[in-house]
Amino acid sequence: MVTRINGIAASDGVGIAPVYLLTKPNLSFEKYHISDAPAEKARLHHAFDEIVSELAKLKDRLTGKLSDDDLAIFDTHIAILNDPEMIKQVENRITNQRLNAESAFAEVISKMVKTLQAMTGNEYMQERATDFQNIQDQVLAKLEGKELPNLRSLDHPVVVVAHSIGPSDTSQMDARFVKGIVTDLGGRTSHAAIMARSLQIPAIVGCSNITERVDNGDQLIVDGFAGTAIIAPTPDEVKKYQRVAQRFAKTRQQWQQMIDQPSVTADGHRYKIAANIGSSADIPAVNENGADGVGLFRTEFLYMKSDHLPTEEEQFVAYRHAVEQLAGKRLVVRTLDIGGDKPLKFMPLPKEMNPFLGYRAIRIALDRPAMFRTQIRALIRASAYGDISIMFPMITTLEELLAAKKIYFEEQRKLAADHPHIGENIRLGMMIEVPLAALNADRLAAEVDFFSIGTNDLIQYCFAADRGNDSVSYLYQPLNPTFLQLIKHIIDAGHAHETTVAMCGEMAGDRYALPLLIGMGLDVYSMSASSILRTRSMMKELDRHKCEQLYQTAISACDTMPEVKELVKQWLLEG
Repeated sequence: MVTRINGIAASDGVGIAPVYLLTKPNLSFEKYHISDAPAEKARLHHAFDEIVSELAKLKDRLTGKLSDDDLAIFDTHIAILNDPEMIKQVENRITNQRLNAESAFAEVISKMVKTLQAMTGNEYMQERATDFQNIQDQVLAKLEGKELPNLRSLDHPVVVVAHSIGPSDTSQMDARFVKGIVTDLGGRTSHAAIMARSLQIPAIVGCSNITERVDNGDQLIVDGFAGTAIIAPTPDEVKKYQRVAQRFAKTRQQWQQMIDQPSVTADGHRYKIAANIGSSADIPAVNENGADGVGLFRTEFLYMKSDHLPTEEEQFVAYRHAVEQLAGKRLVVRTLDIGGDKPLKFMPLPKEMNPFLGYRAIRIALDRPAMFRTQIRALIRASAYGDISIMFPMITTLEELLAAKKIYFEEQRKLAADHPHIGENIRLGMMIEVPLAALNADRLAAEVDFFSIGTNDLIQYCFAADRGNDSVSYLYQPLNPTFLQLIKHIIDAGHAHETTVAMCGEMAGDRYALPLLIGMGLDVYSMSASSILRTRSMMKELDRHKCEQLYQTAISACDTMPEVKELVKQWLLEG
């Protein structure tokens, strides 16, 4: 009987193959009291050391094959095992309660997992619970002398189905044999999703209990476009999806021909399609996909993977390396955007009821000016080696923007004393992701060279709906007619002051949003590197004037997002 299970589409593509259940051995254990606490602690540390060594070797083996952000996953797991507070809690249970290592460790980790899972509305922290669970499995397996599944032994096509997937699992995957990934847990920012996209393996995450509904060898279709897993498909369905896979493979080949082509509409109007990156290690993919530059360099990852506040020199080297790799193309750098779902282990932030509306981004930067000035100086110095623009995140008021600009110009003048004209080529911009800033776009545009609309946050703030909360996911509505008019207001306000308007949220790479955004006059589209060629190819088929008419129809004839989406869908089919 054919069964369909819906989850979250995490990586595009279609995979068809028998199920390979990534099942772990029975890791249950007996709780008992020990007599030799030092020996038990030594047993625990031996297990930790072996796992850390294995993870470090896996990271070394994959360096050069994965981006810095992907490799940072291994650092996250190593950091958990080296966390002195966690180790102290486990050792205290062994010493004071005379618990065996398995019991002491499981008690501590289980408590941490429950705490993280209870952080509803904080997708990042909830998904870190999966990291702790993965580490727990590795430690218990070591202590019990059991082997966890080894994907390196695969020699035939499979779809990997698992409760969750950690970095030690994905690092063993060979894309020749792993045709798809489906997990019970996870979101689009989970490690399984990140790695699947890096390896270009179709993936669906958050499929609830799919591991309980399939057996090894069951035929499974992974529709990474729709986020649907089809168990025991009919021969006709298999043929249908084989055709979809063939078309997608052919389409990918056609996209490759667009690498060196301009980003231009059918009527000859030229735009820029840029890439969003987290580190300079992502730039080879940017260049391979023919991006017109980098529209968003998320500098917080430079901080998040460090065990200390990055120095001016460390940051300068990173920014210089990034801009030099772009060989003349523009690098737009977002200043530090921490807080919310992005904590720093070396700089504890206050606990807040709603961190997304709290102490984060430019608010932290202006409150800790020494840290902010260090980053600004590093960026100004790096601008001597290429085209760098700087944008400030989460600007709400004019006062914040003016304060950030004041710091920039103070540091620029200091550096210019020894290096005349340094920083004079830098363009200053700001993110529009707070509704008040969007409404005040006309006044703010007079103070900057460019806007970059961060639709991920702007949508959740406009709709008062946490984008990580499944219960209100229906309120993620980038094509809502009223929201579209707000975007148009921002674009018009920018253009009235000759301010370039870019977009760096998920909406910029949405195929249904693209003709509307062209119709509104958006200048720059920044997205994941893997979406660039698809967007450029689609743009080539669109006429700007017809897109303008489509936008006008959308806001005048449609009242809801589904109506707008259906309108665009029909328009694309007819066009």
